[in-house]
Parts: sequence; C-alpha cells; structure tokens
Amino acid sequence: MWSWDYAMDVSVILLRALPAALLAAACGFVIASTVGLLIAALIRSRFASVRRVASSVAHFIRSTPLLVQLFFLYYSLPMLVPVSMTAFWTGAIGLGLHYSTYMSEVYRSGIDALPKGQWEAATALNLSKRRTWFSIVLPQAIPPVLPIMGNYLIVIFKETPTLSAITYVELLLRAKNEASVTYRVFEPFTIVGIIFIVCSLMMSLLVARLEKRWGRRPSA
Repeated sequence: MWSWDYAMDVSVILLRALPAALLAAACGFVIASTVGLLIAALIRSRFASVRRVASSVAHFIRSTPLLVQLFFLYYSLPMLVPVSMTAFWTGAIGLGLHYSTYMSEVYRSGIDALPKGQWEAATALNLSKRRTWFSIVLPQAIPPVLPIMGNYLIVIFKETPTLSAITYVELLLRAKNEASVTYRVFEPFTIVGIIFIVCSLMMSLLVARLEKRWGRRPSA
C-alpha cells in the first residue's frame, strides 16, 4: 500500500507547491488584517447608517461559505463588471475578505478593552481623530491581540486547499494532479496532511512566543 520510493519522489513535488500556499495565506492575512481594521473602525462610527451598513456587510460575509465567495469572485464577478483576476489574487482576496470580518471582532475586543480614560485624555488634549487612533488607541489595542491574529493566520493557511476549486495550484491540487497521473492516492494526500500539520505546529510555536511577549496588557 505504501511505497517509500514514491513517497520520497512525490514529497519533493509537493514541497514545491508549499510556497504557493504560504504566499496565498500571507497575502490573505495582510488583506484580512487591513480590511478588518477598517470594518472595526466603521462599526465604531458616530453615524448610525455607517455602523449598520458595516455590521450588515460583515454579518453577510460571515454567514456565506468561503467556497461560495471564491466561486463568485472567480466565475461570476467577471460577468458583472469588467474585472479579471488571476486565481492567486482571487484566492488571496477571497480569503482576506472572508476573514477580515472575523479579524474586525479581534480588533474590536482590543479596542473595547482600553480604559475609557485613554479616550477622555485624547479628548482633553484636543487630539484629532486620526492622531487619537494612530498614536493612542491602536498602539495599545493591537499588541495584546497579536496572538489571536496569529491564530487566524494558521486558520487562513489551513483554508488554502479551498483555492484548488478555482484552479490555484497549491498543495491539494498538486496532490490531485499527481494522483490522477499515477493512480496512487495514499502517499500524496497523506504527505499533504503531514505538511499541513508540520507547518501549523511551527506557526503555533511562533504564536505562542508572540503570546508570551505581547499577550499581557499593561495595567492602567
């Protein structure tokens, strides 16, 4: 059932696809972190209409399967608007937009945990909204939630196999292609699972170090 010679050969082929999965996860994470912060800020807007729209959009994205969103972005969106994206950018944007809604809740927890005195002090000093956010709020709110953000990076990485549905050649699709040629499925898919476990464990160790360093919020 298991051929070590074939396993070694296919491992080399599959490891060549690992950078594609890591790159898609990294770009998706950057998009999720950026858009998530924007959503968190819009939900805290003083305008009720802006808050409602931002909350509704975030709820809609969270309630829709990621795979459906990827299909829409890759196959349906080009039929509606003159936009054509590669499978890579469709996957990265799809992952980023989907998990930005979850990341916004992470930011919200960090922002809401700030003492009210920080906001009052910024108001007393007559600081602008921009300076209040970038000089006072975010530098204190983000470090404690970095470990949680790291956990979402791991989740995004483990979601990269869904990109095979839109023809992005990552680990799973490369394994499928190899299996379709050799008609051996045991080794390729087992090795893909091992690669994901090893990479996830390495990321978890990094997140644990972040949590040890940044996980404690300084006392007010």
